[in-house]
Amino acid sequence: MLGADGLNSHALDHSAASAAMDLGGDLWQRGCERLAAELPEQQFNTWIRPLPPAIVSDAGGAEGLVIALRVPNRFKLDWIRNQYAGRIEAILTELSGKPARLELALAAREPLSRTSPNLPPANQPMPVGQVLHNGLRPVAAAPAASAPVAAGATPAAHSAAAIQVQSAASPAPSSLPPSASRHRINSALTFDNLVPGRANQMARTAALHVAGAPGAMYNPLFIYGGVGLGKTHLIHAVGNALLKDKPDARVLYLHAEQFISDVVKNYQRKTFDELKAKYHSLDLLLIDDVQFFAGKERTQEEFFNAFEALLAKRAHIIMTSDTYPKGLADIDERLTSRFDAGLTVAIEPPELEMRVAILIKKAEAEATPMPEDVAFFIAKNVRANVRELEGALRKVLAYSRFSHKEINIQLAREALKDLLSIQNRQISVENIQKTVADFYKIKIADMYSKKRPASIARPRQIAMYIAKELTQKSLPEIGELFGGRDHTTVLHAVRKIGGERQKNTELNQQLHVLEQTLKG
Repeated sequence: MLGADGLNSHALDHSAASAAMDLGGDLWQRGCERLAAELPEQQFNTWIRPLPPAIVSDAGGAEGLVIALRVPNRFKLDWIRNQYAGRIEAILTELSGKPARLELALAAREPLSRTSPNLPPANQPMPVGQVLHNGLRPVAAAPAASAPVAAGATPAAHSAAAIQVQSAASPAPSSLPPSASRHRINSALTFDNLVPGRANQMARTAALHVAGAPGAMYNPLFIYGGVGLGKTHLIHAVGNALLKDKPDARVLYLHAEQFISDVVKNYQRKTFDELKAKYHSLDLLLIDDVQFFAGKERTQEEFFNAFEALLAKRAHIIMTSDTYPKGLADIDERLTSRFDAGLTVAIEPPELEMRVAILIKKAEAEATPMPEDVAFFIAKNVRANVRELEGALRKVLAYSRFSHKEINIQLAREALKDLLSIQNRQISVENIQKTVADFYKIKIADMYSKKRPASIARPRQIAMYIAKELTQKSLPEIGELFGGRDHTTVLHAVRKIGGERQKNTELNQQLHVLEQTLKG
């Protein structure tokens, strides 16, 4: 009887476990159905639908249910944690009648081939050691996440494989796959060392989306802005992130001139099949400065063919340009319309606070702390773009090292005296008035006149705004140079144009062009 009772007890335990597994799968399915009803279809299809079924276990007592969810990469993990984790827990708590706690984990990366008998099944649960805490990478290396050990391999070889895997999880640039070089990706340009700010917020967020789910949203992604604002850094960061998560991904970065050169070479050799084989098989194409395609009909035709082929196979395309798609000259309309079909985002000149943050971070990378007051001094005097900002920083750091002097405002003033004198000599209110008048095709005399039609008043306000931004003149001094206007008129113009600049992409682009022109 005892044996029978024991057998019955074991059977009951097994039955209860099966029921719990069925309940878990059913619970997750019903939770997903609720999310599908609540979320926009594109969001659900991008972030929730591709996830594998969660593993639901009952922790018992007040702890309730533990929902273990494996996510394919860290970008998707962070996004789901920040955007959806709270709602998922609330829905599953409501459906199950028990407290539900979501545990997000990185899924073990699948090898290129699954034919080896040593590989774990693709649906094997994630080891406990791989659960992430506070958004950080795994707190302990789990054996299942290590590279599989070949038959007959020594423990030392296995340890080496484990060390390689642990190193690959590190966020340091050196952990990026060595294969990145053949993709023409600069491994130093990552999301980790890209300083975020209002100027690049939307472009950076879109790039993170693409890195986390290539081919799903914002395809193509078109990033535009002036020189030296970080467009190239951003697209390299996407390439590095994808290669880190999927080392076998077919990624290629190139400048538009390289594509033109490839077209010319293959045209001369009559080897267009080679061109198609190179570009049509990619998973991610990153191409800089597509404005260089202007006037090159055969190049545009081949790029159009590559563009269509990549989108058809759900590969992702990211492009940069100095202007928005509709502003591209001498490029076929069928191309510009496709450029604009995904998501078009601008990178703007960095605001003061962002320029300060960039200087401090770049100085830290050079192992030379930058006093905040010096960073503010440099940022106030170098406004054009990140590239000029980095150049000014290098001058200050070099001057400090060569003179063996401490970095302070006086040293920065000495190191940048040529730059500051050029700015002070070139950028005058009169020069601003002439440049703005030429740009908007009005007479310079209209800057001082009392005429008030919009075609004149608007450029005049823009000139006042730029004068306040790029010169040391006070509001009354600027007003006097604009036909004896009151300082309140200048203040109104500065506030109005400054406010519109944050919302109006076209105006911001025009202001950036004017500022770059004035700074030479």
